[in-house]
Amino acid sequence: MAAQLLALCPLRPRLGLILGSGFAHVTDQIQVAAEVPFRQLPGFVEPRVPGHEGRMLIGQLGPARVVALSGRLHFYEGYPMQVVTFPVRVLAALGVRTLLLTNAAGGINPRLRPGDFMRVTDHINLMGVNPLCGPAEAGLTRFVDLTQAYDPGLGRLLSLAARRTRVRLRTGVYVAVSGPSYETPAEIRAFARLGADAVGMSTVPEVIVARQCGLAVAAVCCITNLAAGRSRQPLSHQEVLDTSRRVAASATGLLTEFTRLYAQLYADA
Repeated sequence: MAAQLLALCPLRPRLGLILGSGFAHVTDQIQVAAEVPFRQLPGFVEPRVPGHEGRMLIGQLGPARVVALSGRLHFYEGYPMQVVTFPVRVLAALGVRTLLLTNAAGGINPRLRPGDFMRVTDHINLMGVNPLCGPAEAGLTRFVDLTQAYDPGLGRLLSLAARRTRVRLRTGVYVAVSGPSYETPAEIRAFARLGADAVGMSTVPEVIVARQCGLAVAAVCCITNLAAGRSRQPLSHQEVLDTSRRVAASATGLLTEFTRLYAQLYADA
C-alpha cells in the first residue's frame, strides 16, 4: 500500500500528523498534493465518531512535507487494537520518521481549563489491552522500551511554538481508558492519585506502535472539558465538539508553527 500511496504524489513526508477532535481544522492549511478517504485504503476503517473525518492527506503544511490523518479509529468502536493502530504502521512504511498525535481530553489537574492545550510528557495505559499483543511483527522488537515514549526535543519544539503563537500549553501525564462511557468521579480521583493530569480514549496505542516502528513521538491534548467530578456540568460529546470549534484557530496556529520549526531543524523535512 505504501508504494501505491507514494505513487499518488512525489512528496516523501518525514512528518506524520494524526488529527483528533479539536484539530481537524488544521487540514485547511495543508497544500494538498494527494487526498484519499480511509474507506479507499486497504486495511483502514472509516471512523464513525463525530469530529473524525477519515481522510489521509499528503502535502505541505508551512514549509514541511506532511502526511496527515484527519480522524482516527477508536478501540471502543469495536475493532481489534491491530486495526486501530494499523494506520501508524502505514505511516512508518511511507517513510515517516516523526509522529505528532493530537486528541481531545478531559482535564483532571485543576490547572487545566477547557480550551487549554497540554503537551504529553508521559502516559498511563489503563485501556486493559496493548496493541503489541498477538503474533510478533517480523523485524520489530516485541518488548518496546517506553522509558522515553515522548521525544524531549520535539516537546521543546512544541513549547517554543506555543510561546511564539501565544497558545496556553501546559505539560502533563495522559491516562488512556477504553471508553466509550465517561469516567466516574471516583475513577478520576484515583487517576489523580496515580499522577494523571488529563484523561482520554485514544493516542496511547498509537504511541506504542509508533515507538515499536522507531518513530520519534510527540502528543498534544486539547482540554475540551473538565473530568467527572471536577464540574457540576454533565459530560457530553457535544461539549467536546463545541470547545474544539472554539479553539480551532489556536490549534491550527500551534501545529503550523511547530511544523515550521521542525522544517528548520530537519533540512529534509
